[in-house]
Amino acid sequence: MLTVNVGPLALAVSHVLLLVSLFLSMLTGWWLGRRSQRNPEQQLFRLLLVALVVARLSFVVVYVEYFRDEPWRVIDIRDGGFIVWPGILVAILWGVSLAWRDGAVRKPLGWAMAVGVLSWGLGSIGLYAFEQGTRLPDIGLRNNRGAPVALHEFVGRPLVVNLWATWCPPCRREMPVLAQAQRNEPEVTFLFVNQGEGAHLITEFLDAEGYVLENVLLDSGGRLGQHVGSSALPTTLFYDAQGRQIGSHIGELSEASLARALEGMKASAK
Repeated sequence: MLTVNVGPLALAVSHVLLLVSLFLSMLTGWWLGRRSQRNPEQQLFRLLLVALVVARLSFVVVYVEYFRDEPWRVIDIRDGGFIVWPGILVAILWGVSLAWRDGAVRKPLGWAMAVGVLSWGLGSIGLYAFEQGTRLPDIGLRNNRGAPVALHEFVGRPLVVNLWATWCPPCRREMPVLAQAQRNEPEVTFLFVNQGEGAHLITEFLDAEGYVLENVLLDSGGRLGQHVGSSALPTTLFYDAQGRQIGSHIGELSEASLARALEGMKASAK
């Protein structure tokens, strides 16, 4: 499962895990600080903000070449571009400093941080292990010419599977990034699996935008999204040459976030 539905919203499981970890951390801090009336809630929110900012800046520094032409994209976090561990390390060091300077808040803040980091870390490891055990579904689709296509036919090369629709604004925004990657990465197969729309509408959209894409597939019933457990668009899945899922991305991809995902695929292949 990649997303969790909350009413009309589809949240990425990784985001839900972060929210649950924050809740457990705050609950721990409140419980241990209730007698001394020192609830570390403010400190916890500040530490989370610091962790996110440092994680984002770490990502920008590593992939700075993708932000030179459009520096405003540094604050556009919709691409999910974060390198988590520097953010966690800085937040932990700052949290330890806060706890050391204020003895009254030391115990509730220390335990709250420990519970938050451990719950997030263990949950992330579990999600990663689950993802690594997932394989490319054996589902039959049709291409935009109406010919039947089986997904297992693409096993044998690294594979990027993009679930999209023409009515989806982030799908439309990321399409040029994926189209360019398809041209620049000939050793990787890209599949553009449209969810729930007809061939005529898809062809009109691609012609109007001037996209020349290979492997445009039609999933009129949205079966692939249901199978992988994602009701959010766009969803992008990354598979190795053996058809094993090695990553996923919920939401819009930028050049930088796609480059990081492709680096992960190449590292896995080695």
